[in-house]
Amino acid sequence: MQTEWNFDALLKTDFKKERKEIEKAHFDFRDKWKNNSDYLKKPEVLKNALDEYNNLFENYYGGGSEGYYYWLKQTQEENNVEIRAKYGEISDFFIKLGNEIQFFSLNLGKILEEKQKEFLESKLLKEYKNFLKILFETAKYQLKEGEEKILSLKSKPSYELWTKMVSSLLAKETRIVLDEDGKKVEKTYPEMITLMMSQNKKVRDSSAKAFNEILDKYSDIAEFELNAILEDKKINDELRGFSRADESRHKEDLIETEVVDTLIKSISTKGFEISRKFYKLKSKLLNLKKLKYYERNIEYGKIKGNFSYDNSVDLVRKVFYALDKKFGDIFESYIKNGQIDVFPKKGKSGGAFCQNWSVKHPTYILLNHTNKLNDVKTLAHELGHGINNELMKEKQKAINFNTPNSTAEVASTFMEDFVLQELLKKVNEEEKLAVLFQKIEDDITTIMRQVAIYNFEKELHETYRKENYLSKDKIGKMFRKNMEDYMGEFVDCSECENWWIYWS
Repeated sequence: MQTEWNFDALLKTDFKKERKEIEKAHFDFRDKWKNNSDYLKKPEVLKNALDEYNNLFENYYGGGSEGYYYWLKQTQEENNVEIRAKYGEISDFFIKLGNEIQFFSLNLGKILEEKQKEFLESKLLKEYKNFLKILFETAKYQLKEGEEKILSLKSKPSYELWTKMVSSLLAKETRIVLDEDGKKVEKTYPEMITLMMSQNKKVRDSSAKAFNEILDKYSDIAEFELNAILEDKKINDELRGFSRADESRHKEDLIETEVVDTLIKSISTKGFEISRKFYKLKSKLLNLKKLKYYERNIEYGKIKGNFSYDNSVDLVRKVFYALDKKFGDIFESYIKNGQIDVFPKKGKSGGAFCQNWSVKHPTYILLNHTNKLNDVKTLAHELGHGINNELMKEKQKAINFNTPNSTAEVASTFMEDFVLQELLKKVNEEEKLAVLFQKIEDDITTIMRQVAIYNFEKELHETYRKENYLSKDKIGKMFRKNMEDYMGEFVDCSECENWWIYWS
């Protein structure tokens, strides 16, 4: 079974030829519509313009196959300077071309409200209604064309390169730690995170010590990174007229700020009461006076079974086919075509993701599989995103080929639940308790923990905008306070103040 990405679908493209095609397509669109205002007045003309605009997204999004290839290769080899330079080159190329056609959406966003309503109600433009709705909603925060070009050009040095720096530094780190057999072995930092879930105290303490050493090593750099990102966000929001740091996200996700605030307030009170009770119970069941922060994910109980990648694939495949033959077929195609990169290695990005580039490109999934039950759920989670991507390709226009964050996790978390349901069919009562315990813990992580993270990020932006610089100690104290808020007094967070560093 192939366990690394197969890039044949991307490499069959002649990158030099593709660049010329991308450039010509963008210039042709610019030359046709730059000085033609008919699309701002007539639905039938706008339909033609949007069809051509959609074709740019469908065929050339993100620099096409070349852009996608080097983006993916970066995550496999974060410290490969040659790959980084290649991606930087194609990224710059595509940003500049994007600036050539930026006039289109900017001009469209400026039309009068009466004309907006006409376009939104037009049957001719029905398939573009959602795109137009978002465009009109966010247009009031757009700047002039020249200013927008400057913002897009500066996005890489002011944000992207900062995040890549810390991510790349962490990716090259390994340490000698104890494995489950008590042997001293060299592990990457994603592998250490898994070992910190071990029921063996010596194993998790060994990995936690090493992990904290890595975080401490890069804490000064991460301080500058985060302040640069906070400053960039502050500048962008001030220029665009957003009143708070999270407002732009709400606009992009088509969700009212009042709804988000109500949700956050509710979970921060009633929800946090539940998570605090849970960690109190967990510490009691594990015979620990308190859980260390890195011990919050210790596996409770023992679940018999081999969660190797092959066995995980068999389990998830069975679940998907039971749900819908199409789901199973999609999964099989991902395995057969080499669309999943499975195991952790030095230099590889940590965590997991499912990346869809455009309707014409294959979806690729990154894992860091270490043979734990959690890895089975991660496989199901990312394939949930993958199935969602494939179904979107059948129905959505290229410019709508995306899922807002407010709904993106629905398909993925549902798939996790179905896998756990399948596991429950095969376990005894003791193992059933362990599976259900982990299910509750997953829900707390998905809901309460994410709200705590939201509160942390919001406080970061608000405090930065008052004080103009935040020390790593201050950032750490904010982080600790928000983690303690949802976990309560039965989790010791005294050693967690650098753990914000490894979040991208």
